[in-house]
Amino acid sequence: MSAEGPATRRVSVAEHPRLLKLKKMFNSKFGSNPKFYVRAPGRVNIIGEHIDYCGYSVLPMAVEQDMLIAVEPVKTHTLHLANTNPLYPDFSTSANNIQIDKNKPLWHNYFLCGSKGIQEHFGLSSLTGMNCLVDGNIPPSSGLSSSSALVCCAGLVTLTVLGRSLSKVELAEICAKSERYIGTEGGGMDQSISFLAEEGTAKLIEFSPLRATDVKLPSGAVFVIANSCVEMNKAATSHFNIRVMECQLAAKLLAKYKNLDWDKVLRLEEVQTQLGLSLEEMLLVTEEALHPEPYSPEEICGCLGISVEELRTQILSPNTQDVRTFKLHQRAQHVYSEAARVLQFKKICEEAPENTVQLLGELMSQSHRSCRDLYECSCPELDQLVDICRKHGAQGSRLTGAGWGGCTVSIVPADMLPSFLANVHEAYYQKSDRSSARENQNLFATKPGGGALVFLEAQTM
Repeated sequence: MSAEGPATRRVSVAEHPRLLKLKKMFNSKFGSNPKFYVRAPGRVNIIGEHIDYCGYSVLPMAVEQDMLIAVEPVKTHTLHLANTNPLYPDFSTSANNIQIDKNKPLWHNYFLCGSKGIQEHFGLSSLTGMNCLVDGNIPPSSGLSSSSALVCCAGLVTLTVLGRSLSKVELAEICAKSERYIGTEGGGMDQSISFLAEEGTAKLIEFSPLRATDVKLPSGAVFVIANSCVEMNKAATSHFNIRVMECQLAAKLLAKYKNLDWDKVLRLEEVQTQLGLSLEEMLLVTEEALHPEPYSPEEICGCLGISVEELRTQILSPNTQDVRTFKLHQRAQHVYSEAARVLQFKKICEEAPENTVQLLGELMSQSHRSCRDLYECSCPELDQLVDICRKHGAQGSRLTGAGWGGCTVSIVPADMLPSFLANVHEAYYQKSDRSSARENQNLFATKPGGGALVFLEAQTM
């Protein structure tokens, strides 16, 4: 892994149809040409769902789809944002006073998150103005991290305009933190893979400290992404933040049960580390300490010896303060078992036994069952799509991303790919009104792509 900042590449825009089209649209919009372009990829999480914010390693890869922004710094202190997609209206604001409305997850707020994060990191009171035209080809609200890619892209745009430099790790950490301005209490997986990805390899991303290790995927298989066409914006609902809070409460109750200083514990991984136990042993502790029936706020307060008011004001996040039941046992069971599956997946990739694809597929299918039954972040369409993919040749299939909609990822033997794509298309997309002109955006094989980049236009003689 390179510790340096994202690469800068000189390219002939005329030889890159998408850059050329973006340049022409920029010129038509702003009456001038961009000075540079920035790209940041989306990602597919192969395994390790809803565990990054619990402190555990995940195993994503960057996809080839990305966010691309054409940029021109301007002398005024105004930030002008436009999007090639007419569904996303233009937005302008003062670069000196970036305000982000948590109640409205509008597209431009994700750009503002990344920009504000860099501004605050350097302690700047004002920013250079800029004209930006955004072009994304990651399906939105699909679980492929289009929003985080936009945050990362904006962070790198702002850094480049300022003429400053940061390492990829620093950029990833700033962007992970700044995405919380929109109200999503996520981990750091999406931002980390967007910056640290390298072509041809998936990555084991570990946290505290953030680091990435190459994981070589089996050559005899491909990973296929299928969009359920159910959109889920995790900033627009409380599902996601409730799960984050349930994991935090489970960590506190487990810590209290084991006589640890529960007040300082925030993540399930901290409990395991402090107890010095294996993940398998943590599953046994969870069985002993937590009951499967949902907990009320009053019962949680009784376990921790605090008042309901203390729970509401000191522990619960603003959009979880009115939740009446918390499923702590199920969430902890998912997290500890999923963390173990990630390590097992990496080990199988390294050892490469004859039945590698089958073994990896079984881990992915176990992961989906855990997401569906213990974490309850699936939906009927995702379950149906997983079943269809398994039926037509996938060795394993699972939801990917936050869930409640979005995409599945399946591991498919390479020689079965054409028939797999045809059969899944017919069974899921054609037999419903889901078949659309965006068909190739809904079902596609992908390979590990590269991370964030800055493009400068090569000067032609």
